[in-house]
Amino acid sequence: MNIYQRYGLRQVINASGKMTALGASAVHPSVAQAMGEAAMEYVDIAALIKAAGQKIAAATGAEDGCPTLGAAAGIAISTAAVIAGTNLRLIEQLPLSEGLANEVIVQKGHAVHFGGSVAQMVRLGGGKVVEAGHANLVEAAHIEAAINERTVALLYIKSHHAVQKGMQSLETMLAVAHRHALPLIVDAAAEEDLTRYVQAGADLVIYSGGKAIGGPTSGLICGRANLIEACRAQYKGIGRAMKVGKEAIIGLLAALARYDRTEAEAEQQRKRMEWLAERINELSGVSARVIQDEAGRPIYRAQLTIDREVAGIDAYAVIRRLEAGNPAIYTRNHYANLGVINIDPRPLFQDQEQIILERIRAIFANPGEEKNQ
Repeated sequence: MNIYQRYGLRQVINASGKMTALGASAVHPSVAQAMGEAAMEYVDIAALIKAAGQKIAAATGAEDGCPTLGAAAGIAISTAAVIAGTNLRLIEQLPLSEGLANEVIVQKGHAVHFGGSVAQMVRLGGGKVVEAGHANLVEAAHIEAAINERTVALLYIKSHHAVQKGMQSLETMLAVAHRHALPLIVDAAAEEDLTRYVQAGADLVIYSGGKAIGGPTSGLICGRANLIEACRAQYKGIGRAMKVGKEAIIGLLAALARYDRTEAEAEQQRKRMEWLAERINELSGVSARVIQDEAGRPIYRAQLTIDREVAGIDAYAVIRRLEAGNPAIYTRNHYANLGVINIDPRPLFQDQEQIILERIRAIFANPGEEKNQ
């Protein structure tokens, strides 16, 4: 029985991904141990934040870094930093920014909802989002035309939630931003490459600590030293409402220290999904294949396509029955309206794909039965 079951909750098999709604990551024992040690001691938080920044800088290749409560907090704090800088009067004024330069330009296809809206996170930092172009087509001229004396930054969202076609590239956004002496902020929340965006020239880059890095609920901003100093300064302002604790900072650093982005793990996960897909293809009314992540990350998921007429059950009913069981199985359901369910191997513990297979076999053997299992 795990700790959540002791509080009356069902066991969860997470086949959805590093999702906030499911607790993001289950941390490595060494990370948990570091967090436990941190929780039992006192520390100068300002000094810890600064020391953590140096470790973040070393891991990302940036000039400096700042730990945050998460990537969403990173957007709000970065926005506040480019508006208020280190000016305490302005820091304490935010998020009220009337009369200040406060506009943040984002491509319309990047103005997404990731569980919260990007625009709201910008507003929390005192910013006003200006969407450039159209949902499926943005030209460089759209971005250029949106820039004016109130513009403080351009924001680039690297996410599977964003529209993947018709958007301007990171390189174009960088060129436009720097041609106008504006910073480019990159939200790379779930990205696995911790150095790419800094190397490309982004001024501030935001990551989640609880997703690819495998840390606790936390995040980080890395980038130019003067902007990171401004980010840290926001903990005297809007950052206070989203402060990151000592345990989370130490857990983030422990996860960064053991973060090893190798292809070997992705290959092992791909083989597990191939095993699962092969056996699901033996069932009537559902076909399975292994696909790579739509944002190009080395993540290989089993994709199930359900033929409602043949199976006698649709994707939504399959999802409900998977989630209703004990353990509850949560899949990746962004395309359920198309009859598609994805199985993400990254959060699965050893042999949990076998439990998923048995549950799916039971559902397709009795497609008309929808009740708690």
